[in-house]
Amino acid sequence: MSNSLNIAIGQYSDKGRKQINQDFHGVSIPREPLLTSKGVAIALADGISSSHVSQIASEASVRGFLEDYFCTSEAWSVKKSAHRVLTATNSWLYSQSQKSHHRYNKDKGYVCTFSAVVIKSTSAHLFHIGDTRIYRLRNNELEKLTHDHRLWVSEDKSYLSRALGINQKFEIDYQMLHVEKDDIFILATDGVYEYASSDFIIDTIHSHDAHLDAAAKTIADEAYSQGSTDNLTIQIVKINDLPDQDATEIHQQLTELPFPPVLEARAEFDGYTIIRSLHASSRSHVYLAVDNKTNIQLVIKTPSIDLQGDPAYLERFLMEEWIARRINSPYVLKPCSQSRKRNYLYIVMEFIEGQTLTQWMRDNPKPDVETVRGIVEQISKGLLAFHRLEMLHQDLRPENIMIDNTGTVKIIDFGATKVAGIDEISTPIEHADILGTEQYTAPEYFLGESGSSRSDLFSLAVITYQMLSQGKLPYGVQVSQARTRSAQKKLNYASVLDDDREIPVWIDYTLKKALQPDPYKRYEELSEFMFDLRHPNKEFLTKTAPPLMERNPVLFWKSVSFILTIIIMILLLP
Repeated sequence: MSNSLNIAIGQYSDKGRKQINQDFHGVSIPREPLLTSKGVAIALADGISSSHVSQIASEASVRGFLEDYFCTSEAWSVKKSAHRVLTATNSWLYSQSQKSHHRYNKDKGYVCTFSAVVIKSTSAHLFHIGDTRIYRLRNNELEKLTHDHRLWVSEDKSYLSRALGINQKFEIDYQMLHVEKDDIFILATDGVYEYASSDFIIDTIHSHDAHLDAAAKTIADEAYSQGSTDNLTIQIVKINDLPDQDATEIHQQLTELPFPPVLEARAEFDGYTIIRSLHASSRSHVYLAVDNKTNIQLVIKTPSIDLQGDPAYLERFLMEEWIARRINSPYVLKPCSQSRKRNYLYIVMEFIEGQTLTQWMRDNPKPDVETVRGIVEQISKGLLAFHRLEMLHQDLRPENIMIDNTGTVKIIDFGATKVAGIDEISTPIEHADILGTEQYTAPEYFLGESGSSRSDLFSLAVITYQMLSQGKLPYGVQVSQARTRSAQKKLNYASVLDDDREIPVWIDYTLKKALQPDPYKRYEELSEFMFDLRHPNKEFLTKTAPPLMERNPVLFWKSVSFILTIIIMILLLP
């Protein structure tokens, strides 16, 4: 037995007798340490023939799974990691259908069937929805491992009952199997398995044992020759070698990683040398460290050992790394790639040499308006990177914003970030209703409502207000105390204008709109807010335009005289 997993793969796909190929397939075999921590992933999707966009759904599902699965935390189980990714994929497909003109016809939307196998250590994890199939060939016997999700209404007529993208919420089949050396897994679409017999599949694989791509093509060709009218896709996966450790040992290492101790300067930790502590709180410890292999400075964030019994906290901590890997923006903190096996639970991020916005505001109590605009625009671009991926930061505050020595602004700390389409883990975990800091939290959160991009906008507007008002808050501390709609309607906005500051009146109007307690009265988009920070809003100009009597008194009295003359003439008519 080798020290690592080793597989052989054969794949083939063809449009068959159809005009286009609506199937999509792929395999991802990572290098170490991901090979041990995450395994190998194989995926296959089949678009529904009644939709002209289902091939997009197939490709997005397979590509998304093979890429995003390996971005999930190494501390998560395979089941949890895959389910998170597929939930997000299903949500995206469903939303695309709802945006199209086929939103009332599920047979025309972004829908596909999906099957995947993740082989990790000595276990195979199967995920399946729809009527693609997964088989296992062992001891010359072909065993079907999946159940077709089809509703039969007659002997020759059936409907797809479950698939990715059909409904907002979905249910996917999952099972874990023990894997043995020389096991062969086969993933196939109905265009293949309905026409190629089991005996033919078995004989072909055995006769092409060293050339599995040729075996896959031969089986697909057989299905075509037997009259298949559908697309033809098949994947063959053979287990050549398995790692020495068993699944239980691997699982224990990766899902029960111990919390690291409090670290001191010069301490050696998992291949890093601790330089000094940057921040410590009851929730986490942040250290400046250097990678002993590359000599690059970076930041290590470790969870507080006092919270190791809090599953909700652990859930949020593990999500930080997953979120950071998905966002690619110069205005958002970057994670550092993990080049070796980790023995403790922690996160490694880039080191930003600079200061927090909190400290910057102390050093610059009266910044000019243009400087404030420059900082806020960079924060806004970072937030847009979250929002494009349907993520809400939910804890935007000066302490979570860094300004480096070049003046570049970066959003940090994603512990409260919400990802659309990803439900909580399967076991119920109670989370705090409000995860952000009260002074910057949007009023709707205090009513128990879900946030939106307008909630992050509120937090950004509070920060903008603070920079222009020497740290004051637009409603004082009353927002967190107003926990009914009636109380929120009574909140009084304090103008940011000051006799000692050169702040245009229209900027105060812009801030007041962005800081409305009712989210639906705020700006819909961050871009609108940013535009109005540089240009007087047309609504403001209309409301604040002086009356005609003040702008042109001569024209005003001429108009009055003309109107009075018309009235007198009408009255004198017989």
